[in-house]
Amino acid sequence: MLSGTKMSDIELSVIIPTYNEEANVFLLYKQITEVMTSMKKPYEIIFIDDGSRDRTLPNLKSIKEKDSHVKIIVFRSNFGQTAALDAGFKNAKGKVLFAMDADLQNDPKDIPRLLKKLNEGYDCVSGWRFDRKDSFSKKIVSVFANILRKYLTKDNIHDSGCTLKAYRKECFNDLTLFGEMHRYIPALLKWRGFKIGELKVHHHARKFGKTKYGMLRVFRGFLDLLVVKFWMQYSVRPIHFFGGMGLLMSAVGVIIGLYLTFVKYIMHIGIWGRPLLILAVLLIILGAQLLIFGLLADIMMKIYYRDVGNYSIREIL
Repeated sequence: MLSGTKMSDIELSVIIPTYNEEANVFLLYKQITEVMTSMKKPYEIIFIDDGSRDRTLPNLKSIKEKDSHVKIIVFRSNFGQTAALDAGFKNAKGKVLFAMDADLQNDPKDIPRLLKKLNEGYDCVSGWRFDRKDSFSKKIVSVFANILRKYLTKDNIHDSGCTLKAYRKECFNDLTLFGEMHRYIPALLKWRGFKIGELKVHHHARKFGKTKYGMLRVFRGFLDLLVVKFWMQYSVRPIHFFGGMGLLMSAVGVIIGLYLTFVKYIMHIGIWGRPLLILAVLLIILGAQLLIFGLLADIMMKIYYRDVGNYSIREIL
């Protein structure tokens, strides 16, 4: 900590989730320290040990013993990158927060550039790994994932999966992250009215350790994308989603029922045992259930927003 600097005076916080990165943390710490010292602003470095099973935590503790700028948050088990970032954001004291990976693929030298871009009037600046140094399979999956995300969320970010980002502290007031939702923070912030920007950043090939990326994370990320899409569009009015589907299903069931009534009483043709009859009854029942589910969801969301509010105030003049 800079001489005479109080925790309340910290301006910049660097947040790094770590999981089995014993070979990287010393070098990463050195790189970050060089950059932060050159910026001449009070800062802190927060490492979140996400249940590492190697010597990551002992290495971090040895760093902490020599530098009061360093804070370590230790998880009891491996809870994932999103949980680690959420813990870092909630425990950070800085007015501006930087998030980055611990694998040395993000470049700390981009931090001053992100801050400069942030000061142009943005609340969040997302890094864009324009020249990405990853395997072809990893890059092609990310291309399709980014296309789908941009289509559903309309966040206009090229590379939301890049962890290297800069945020203003107020971005995370009343925002809690779950699952694999760290990829969609810009979309969530845009939905809440914050101004989102993007900056091309450097990207390096991994030299030490193993990637934690896998197909299971892709599927989890897709499911979380659906949650984000629903939350952005229907969280304050779930009755419109479930009730709309319920009314549509019930209407189709009623139309089929009217047709079968015409067949039975006008055309005098038996309808018992017809698949259409079973379908009509099923659609009406499912439609009624969805409508009731929508009403219950609407009540629960009103209780939720009663405590956290469904709007975000920038300032009161």
